[in-house]
Amino acid sequence: MDYALVTGGSGAIGSAISAELASKNIAVLVHYNSNKAKADDIVSKLTAEGNIAESIGFDVADNKQVKSVLVKWKESHPDDKITILVNNAGITQDNLMVFMNEPEWKKVIDTNLNGFYNVTSSLLQEMVLNKWGRIVNIVSLSGQKGLPGQTNYSASKAGIVAATKSLAQELGKKRITVNAVSPGYIVSEMTEALDESVLKKMIPLNRFGKPEEVASIVGFLVSDGAAYITGELISVNGGLYT
Repeated sequence: MDYALVTGGSGAIGSAISAELASKNIAVLVHYNSNKAKADDIVSKLTAEGNIAESIGFDVADNKQVKSVLVKWKESHPDDKITILVNNAGITQDNLMVFMNEPEWKKVIDTNLNGFYNVTSSLLQEMVLNKWGRIVNIVSLSGQKGLPGQTNYSASKAGIVAATKSLAQELGKKRITVNAVSPGYIVSEMTEALDESVLKKMIPLNRFGKPEEVASIVGFLVSDGAAYITGELISVNGGLYT
């Protein structure tokens, strides 16, 4: 059986992506780092609806742990493989760079950018051997235009945008597509402290987006209908362009 791994699957956007993929009859691995209870709750809801779903836990920033957990999963699922990867896990530690300390910089880069490498590199060989795969990287408007107080976050997401374009060229002949989805202001944990009534005035559609609106694009990109789309960055931001 083919599985999709959604990192950061216990968050608002990650859970919406997990539900979207499950609705397409795709078996889903809902990833978590610390919030196992939330991931298990999402899995319970998906399985109650007749879908196949499991939770899986590791710190994406820890390369050895990532590889160890994924190897153990494969050993317990000898007839299954992960053919779809959604790199959604990410954190923010906002601060003006003049005040930003090294841990604030390093934690964001390690989780967001190095985490992309750690998980993706662990799954690539099997995708290449299988000659099919879908990789979707969730980036950010911040990685396109930059935002004050987010130099670390912007750098991490811009790095993934560039990596998406390079990796797509490496893997195209193996029928593996690599794309990025760039959300703007989406109702989630990362925007709960923001004042929507003020910020929505900058957005042509005059509102924050919904996690499901990001998830629907991911669902399309992993489908057969998107088989000729690779190396692309798709914005989901209500018209808030750079």
